[in-house]
Amino acid sequence: MPHRSSLTANQALPDQAEIRAVDRAVSDLRRGAIVVIRGSSTSTMLVLAAEGATPAAMDRLRELSNSEPFLVITGKRAEVLGLPDVDSPTVALRHEDGLTAWMASDMVDPLAGNKLDKGFAAEPVSTLGCEGAGVGLAKIARMLPAVVAAELADPKAAAYPVAWAENNDLLVVQASSIFSYEQNIAQSLTVVSEAKVPLVDSEETRIVTFRPQDGGIEHLAIVIGAPDKEKPVLVRLHSECFTGDLLGSLRCDCGDQLRGAIQEIAKQGSGILLYLAQEGRGIGLVNKLRAYELQDNGLDTLDANEQLGFDADERVYIPAAEMLKILGVQSVNLLTNNPLKVEALARFGVAVKERVAHAFPSNKHNELYLQTKATRSGHLF
Repeated sequence: MPHRSSLTANQALPDQAEIRAVDRAVSDLRRGAIVVIRGSSTSTMLVLAAEGATPAAMDRLRELSNSEPFLVITGKRAEVLGLPDVDSPTVALRHEDGLTAWMASDMVDPLAGNKLDKGFAAEPVSTLGCEGAGVGLAKIARMLPAVVAAELADPKAAAYPVAWAENNDLLVVQASSIFSYEQNIAQSLTVVSEAKVPLVDSEETRIVTFRPQDGGIEHLAIVIGAPDKEKPVLVRLHSECFTGDLLGSLRCDCGDQLRGAIQEIAKQGSGILLYLAQEGRGIGLVNKLRAYELQDNGLDTLDANEQLGFDADERVYIPAAEMLKILGVQSVNLLTNNPLKVEALARFGVAVKERVAHAFPSNKHNELYLQTKATRSGHLF
């Protein structure tokens, strides 16, 4: 079994308290509860997910914060709403008559419309402040990237926010913990199981599972044959795709890429396919299906993600680099048509000696999808 961690003696272990705080905050956000975020200075903000905000939750937010809630969205979503002059990754929207639950849900959901209601005023806010952290938390939760926020205006509560939050049965999370979450989670990966799993295209296969300390979904390494770690190892980075990999969806080429990669690695004798838990280019299955509905209305895959408020591609490859280091792989020949994957692995310390082409014929359902990947994402077909 591989080493359980790639950290050297000189590297600090990820802060377990920070990981737990973010994990619990994600859970609260997903169930519609209010979360307290503390900034780097004295700022403290209360947030709840804009998606599915209820009148009762908005009333409690006002009562607890003693201030008027406002909406925080991404710059991408602001552009969709007709605010191209607000040049900021994070934007606050305040309504002159006060924000309501239905306003919040309508403003963040492109399926409900893409028009900014009258009475809203927009202003850029710090991406590294509580507002940006709130949006980041929503992304980690795989929800629409927007929150309803309210400043903690009560002087007594603001002076002792942790004690105040405990008295009101609220969780507190530091903004810095949210911003460092991806790095901490990647560095916390450990091998938890390994087994031989003969495949149709490669009987000499074993699967190694890597679990993050937040208890989230495991990443998998599908190890084919016996890779020689002294030479560049043939590697494929594959982000999970429930619809393509499992159901055989024709809307993408993911299933073809997965099975084709296993066949190619087996043909070459050995290699590793990393199966990464980042569905829908990192936005999650629910949001991917929302993007599909937008695509059915005429948008391409990148525009659909941006209509939802996400970047065109939200995937991160720190976990992939850590998994390769744990497996003892220092250099790779990367099976991909995506130059960003080459750059990402190199940035995180894995030498990419060669890019190996990996393409499959299109069909009438995914022609536009593949064309968009080539013309707008720089994929090399």
